[in-house]
Amino acid sequence: MNTEKPFAERMREDRRLLLLRLLHEAVAYRANSSVLHSWLHSYGLASSRDDVNADLAWLKDRGYIGLEIVIPGVYVATLSASGMDVATGHAVVPGVSRPSPK
Repeated sequence: MNTEKPFAERMREDRRLLLLRLLHEAVAYRANSSVLHSWLHSYGLASSRDDVNADLAWLKDRGYIGLEIVIPGVYVATLSASGMDVATGHAVVPGVSRPSPK
């Protein structure tokens, strides 16, 4: 049986982890979706704004971040305590890549 995940699914999981890790390093654990989109590109994980917004909504629905609309199409994401656990590898959850050991 082949248990390999499709490339698109691996990219989503990696993008979600990187979003959590970026918020973990951000001042006050907050950043807006435009800044997060730019940071993903600078880390070599180019993504559309729609993909970023969809992943932010997914992370919010699971309680890993808070999300508020500042203007239409731009959100401010705030890392939650459970999101910090996922970002640092203290919790492993389906749908988010596990961080590598440091």
